[in-house]
Amino acid sequence: MKSVLIAAALALLGLTRMAVADDAVIRIATEGAYPPFNFVQPDGSLAGLDVDMAKALCAEMKAECTIVAQDWDGIIPALMANKFDAIVASMSITEERKKQVDFTDKYYTTPLAVTVLKDSPLEGVAAADLDGKTVGAQAGTTQANYAEDVYAKAGVDVKLYPAQDDAATDLLNGRLDAMISDKFVVVDWLNKAGKDCCRLLGDVPGTATEAGIAVRKGDDALRERFNTAIKAIVANGTYGQIVSKYFPFDIY
Repeated sequence: MKSVLIAAALALLGLTRMAVADDAVIRIATEGAYPPFNFVQPDGSLAGLDVDMAKALCAEMKAECTIVAQDWDGIIPALMANKFDAIVASMSITEERKKQVDFTDKYYTTPLAVTVLKDSPLEGVAAADLDGKTVGAQAGTTQANYAEDVYAKAGVDVKLYPAQDDAATDLLNGRLDAMISDKFVVVDWLNKAGKDCCRLLGDVPGTATEAGIAVRKGDDALRERFNTAIKAIVANGTYGQIVSKYFPFDIY
């Protein structure tokens, strides 16, 4: 019985350590390679919609926060390893990810879209339209999942990249016929690349997903603090002010 009580106490202690106290510094991670949502500025600081949103939420919660960059491939394992407390990195809420982490309510919604070079003969985004072509996507994302589950199974050649910029570079250099990505990210990229570069082939039907903040399993207190803050900044106009810096349309 004593050993059982000790084990239970240790387990409870472990859970307590995993939760974030109301007065603790909240450690937030973002990717830093997914403009305009998160990117690194020339001076080394993190910026983007995700970063602005995280700062606004922390201000609303009256919480002290730190924001760090973390490579996408290791971002969920690092959260689970207690290297930080939350992920604000345009992470789509999926059933597979919910097996590893808990999510807040959404803070934006986006569909997937396919981009091609301006002079590409491609006319559709269905697997049949891309037969015999090579399509790129960032690994570990909902677009990568779609590309592998739909395009690859239909015979399309799918190439995955560590970062969105790597796929975009290969598209520009002719090593890809098309790129599938978050629509809002690629719209921002197209605006910067110029009208003679590429064109949006179209949205991928049925792929709209919600982006949320990920926290460790069981950290309900922190998740609810974020949820309350999300509702508050949407209601008081702070959310709209942040979005308007990056997009001329609503993304909620």
